[in-house]
Amino acid sequence: MALPDIKTILYTTSLNEHSRPVFRHAVQLARQSGARIHMLHVVEPVGEMGHALISSYLPEDLVKRMHDEGIQQVLDKMRQRVEAFMHDELEALPDAGPLEVEPHVAEGPYADTILDQAEKIGADVIIMGAENRFGHHGHTASQVIRHATVPVYVVPTGKQYL
Repeated sequence: MALPDIKTILYTTSLNEHSRPVFRHAVQLARQSGARIHMLHVVEPVGEMGHALISSYLPEDLVKRMHDEGIQQVLDKMRQRVEAFMHDELEALPDAGPLEVEPHVAEGPYADTILDQAEKIGADVIIMGAENRFGHHGHTASQVIRHATVPVYVVPTGKQYL
């Protein structure tokens, strides 16, 4: 039986202080397998009540422009983090080679959106961090593991060894 072919990695990030150790795992797997990394940050959309409230005070075109600018700022932040990681950690490695990282921002419920994006890009594996205490990331990781059709690589966050 052949080993699984990993060419597309979906790395999910909350962009918090524990993101870099999880990204290290995605980079290591990508380097070992020659895979491309799709870096995903999920944003939950404003609910109907929140949207109605905002719309009553601001014109719809301004709300859309603010939304689009916010998404662009997140994408810029993701690109900056990848550049900083490559500068801080990869430049010193021998034969680092090129690393392909494509940032994405998607809106929706966390777990459902991660699973949808994994299917959309044809991910061979999902890499994500999970807090080891009660919180939405623990729930998200559980839901992704439960419903994913590809392997899910979960890196515990907030640990000393990271």
